[in-house]
Amino acid sequence: MRLLIVDDHPVVASGCRSLFASDASVKIDEAADEKSGHRAYLSKRPDVTIIDINLPDLSGFELMRRIRKEDPDARIIMFSMNDDPAFVARAIELGAQGYVSKGDDPRLLVKAVRKVAAGENFITPRLAESVTFSAAAIRSSPTSQMKPRELEILRLLARGDKISEIADALDISYKTVANTTSLLKQKLGAKSHSDLIRIAVETELS
Repeated sequence: MRLLIVDDHPVVASGCRSLFASDASVKIDEAADEKSGHRAYLSKRPDVTIIDINLPDLSGFELMRRIRKEDPDARIIMFSMNDDPAFVARAIELGAQGYVSKGDDPRLLVKAVRKVAAGENFITPRLAESVTFSAAAIRSSPTSQMKPRELEILRLLARGDKISEIADALDISYKTVANTTSLLKQKLGAKSHSDLIRIAVETELS
């Protein structure tokens, strides 16, 4: 089995390697950001890809979207410090077959990899319960109703990127980004562009 780990923290990648060290049949490749992760996926075609949500360039959600555009059958596990039920639900909506929090028992990541490699889904019991009991709150959250591209643009705005920089990063037109920011203002009740950035920062999307 070939794994691809996309995470910018060397200690995390090292920890993942140690979890599978006793299994010679598992081959592990690493990448530290969205661009190198995308390239590695296309060249290595791993059986399972483990992606951190908070990557240094674009988010893990955007990487998952790009991978699944190239390969709809890609098997992906989101691995993050963020155990907010809204993020778990969003990952599932985007096509992730697994979600593991970095705060959980590391052995659960091994279990997730085995399950997902076998074509099954896996969410740690604690997160599954959290999602179940937070369904109403998730539905009431404005960001939970947004499309992946809207969330990514909002996150980049919160990071301080200009519209032109966002257009270049996402490989879309300036007009598309500008139109999306206008829609985001309506959805979030922002009165101005700076107000939209403030809301994005407060929602901790950066």
